Amino acid sequence: SAVSLSTSNSELKLLRVLQMLSSLCAQDDESKSEGNPPEFVSLLQSLKLESLWDQLAVCLKTVSVLEGVADIDVDENQGDGDEEENDKSDEAISGKNGKKLQNSVAGLITRFLPAIEAFFMVNASSPLDEIHSIEQTASAIDKVVQFAASNKILLNALLRSNPQLLEKGLRAMVKMPKCRLFLDFDVKRRWFLTQVRRLRQQASRRHGSFRLNLRRKHVFEDSFHSFIHRNADELRGRLHITFQNEEGVDAGGLSREFFAILAKEMFNPNYALFMSTEDGCTFQPNPNSSINPDDLRYFRFVGRIVGKAVVDGFLLDAHFTRSLYKHMLGVKPTHHDMQAIDPDYYKNLQMILEHNLEDIGLELTFSTEDHSFGRSRTIDLIPDGRNTIVTDETKSRYVDLVCQHRMTSAIEKQITAFLEGWNEMVDPDLISIFSAKELELLISGMPDIDIHDLKKNTEYNGYRPADKEIGWFWNIMFSLKRSDKAAFLQFVTGSSKVPLSGFSELSGMRGVQKFSINKAASGPAGALMSAHTCFNALDLPVYKSEEEMKEKLHYAISEGGGGFGFA
Repeated sequence: SAVSLSTSNSELKLLRVLQMLSSLCAQDDESKSEGNPPEFVSLLQSLKLESLWDQLAVCLKTVSVLEGVADIDVDENQGDGDEEENDKSDEAISGKNGKKLQNSVAGLITRFLPAIEAFFMVNASSPLDEIHSIEQTASAIDKVVQFAASNKILLNALLRSNPQLLEKGLRAMVKMPKCRLFLDFDVKRRWFLTQVRRLRQQASRRHGSFRLNLRRKHVFEDSFHSFIHRNADELRGRLHITFQNEEGVDAGGLSREFFAILAKEMFNPNYALFMSTEDGCTFQPNPNSSINPDDLRYFRFVGRIVGKAVVDGFLLDAHFTRSLYKHMLGVKPTHHDMQAIDPDYYKNLQMILEHNLEDIGLELTFSTEDHSFGRSRTIDLIPDGRNTIVTDETKSRYVDLVCQHRMTSAIEKQITAFLEGWNEMVDPDLISIFSAKELELLISGMPDIDIHDLKKNTEYNGYRPADKEIGWFWNIMFSLKRSDKAAFLQFVTGSSKVPLSGFSELSGMRGVQKFSINKAASGPAGALMSAHTCFNALDLPVYKSEEEMKEKLHYAISEGGGGFGFA
């Protein structure tokens, strides 16, 4: 009986009273500080609403049972451990630890919205206020965090149906770092893109579009010289790309190709900006980048490019090390991040931590060796480190310092320049809502191309799904190797990356625009298939056999992946 479909008038009245009190106190607050006025916070502390919150918890638990999500385990120890945070963020991305409720379920949860908003208003009114003791404040924060943890799935369903709540009654979910762990990635991403869209619209009104006319063979250099002469506000305007001597009109496809080209060129060994890790798939700044006399200006440029792609919603085929993503978020890397950079070195560090130094026969000092440009030199990790012996009591500090050297100190100038450009485009307060793994997804998209998902989100014009030509087409698509799938996606959309929410949210010049297969107008036998990247459309001629179609598709994706023109 606790669950009903109509909102209780008493709960609405309570919320309105709280909102009115907050408004009245704000008018009398001379400090005009961010957050709730001190007088309002003091009033909240005098309210005795614990029984209401207990009943709210019972009701939400009932909803969880009805929806079959009550068996989700909640970790009551909200630690700050790096590995724990990574695990939680991975679960939020993959959904492996729970379910995503349909929007229809949010209608049932909405019945409790006034009480939920009142809970956050009372308990998350002031993260740390001088009036209250640290113990009282910590207790209130723990109460909010536990509430978010216990009702994670229900709250995310509510936020999907009403995203504006993150700017109003549930803004504590993004303002309190511990609560961010319980927001699903798609909810965070929608909130983030809403915030940066406003900044971009303001910049466009002030400065208009950001237009680039580039030589296709010199995209990186031309872009570099164009970017360094613009301030950050000008760069936030709508991007409009044209290539010299090409007829393509940028309705989104040319911008996607622009970022695809830059994502390759920034890792070009000739610029000496980045070096690949042991797996060859991720990159970190090159400590010897000074061989390029303009390296720091290029790093700032690359930071701006990555930031521009993120705020404009474009994906880059660029994967950095976990430690660099943490730097971009203002988070200190840990020695665990060394595993992705140098697995063997990480294993050696783990051996140092897990065994007595005498047992494994190691004599270490607080120093490390640098081998650059054919010369070797000793670098102290602490003052006079080369003469300070590492003991079992100090080895944890040694491991931390040597990892910080490799991931931070040795490339500090490069990171600083990169972050200067990145922070010019991306507000650090906004991007801090994401974890390092989520930031990688935000920049690079989903790593695998799911042909089943593409097929499910395909529209047909002139063909029917049951036509033999369509059957041939999907047989070919499923048989492609991973690189060819990426090349096909590049051919038809202008980008080889999958949208973060899958192909159901593939974007075109009209907003969300699903992939479509159009029956090509009658032409010569064996004509090549063609693509319209602004519309995510493939013009597919009629072929005599599956083998002929496969041959033409391979030719199209290998020869037609770059360049724009009108037929």
